[in-house]
Amino acid sequence: MSLHGGAVVTGAGRGLGKEVAVRLGAAGFHVIVTDVDEAAAQDTAAEITRRGGRATGRRLDVRDQDAARDVARVAVERAGSVTLWVNNAGILVTGPVWDQDDAQRRFMFEVNALGTMHGTVAALEVMRPAHRGHIINVASLAGLVSVPGEGVYAATKHAVVGLSTSTLADLRAAGERDIHISCLCPDGMWTPMLHDRLDDPSASMSFSGQLLQPTDVADAVLALVDRPRPVLALPRWRGVEVRLFDLFPGLAMRAVPLVVRLSRVQQRAAARRLRRR
Repeated sequence: MSLHGGAVVTGAGRGLGKEVAVRLGAAGFHVIVTDVDEAAAQDTAAEITRRGGRATGRRLDVRDQDAARDVARVAVERAGSVTLWVNNAGILVTGPVWDQDDAQRRFMFEVNALGTMHGTVAALEVMRPAHRGHIINVASLAGLVSVPGEGVYAATKHAVVGLSTSTLADLRAAGERDIHISCLCPDGMWTPMLHDRLDDPSASMSFSGQLLQPTDVADAVLALVDRPRPVLALPRWRGVEVRLFDLFPGLAMRAVPLVVRLSRVQQRAAARRLRRR
């Protein structure tokens, strides 16, 4: 892992993004902490600084391409270069596509898919002249398989996976060997976004596996920094499982009612555990 240069993290005001930003600060990066909530970004940056790291907090609405470019410019000014960019910002609105209004569907695509693309483009505009750098795009297992109750969210994460792997292929075709793009696809993770879905039946599939902690996923991000991989599912056995479902879509669709019922049981159990604390 390079300990020099800037590391941009989007959606770093809380949850996974904050955990990743703090870890990168401890590893020696100058972290550009961004979030649509500027106060939250500044709080994370202050925590990194208190721990002896270097950080700059900045507001970023990932839906704005020019704003992402401004963040890249600030990173170069403050840290000398952008060696790492983590596109983490994302939102989840659950329910079948027909139950969501146009604004909800559009907002999810703008944040999750276009937001990741904007960050990727901004990062590449400073990494390509330097012929080095690493972009880590946080997707989801929902980017690898169909997810009942989260169709639009899954579509946005499929877009993230496709963008990541195809752009990496373009880089290799262009002769860029030292610019890496990794797509991280974690299972359901215990963040404020999921906490708000404890009583939402349409979010039950997020509870179908053992819930990950932000620290687990941050560990995977740091592992990717050390050893880039095009796609990493977390946990890996779940990645194998969802790909098997993808190989046999007819069988997978027949199994959906059972899988949803079991996931709902696990969701209720998670809610009970939390409320007993």
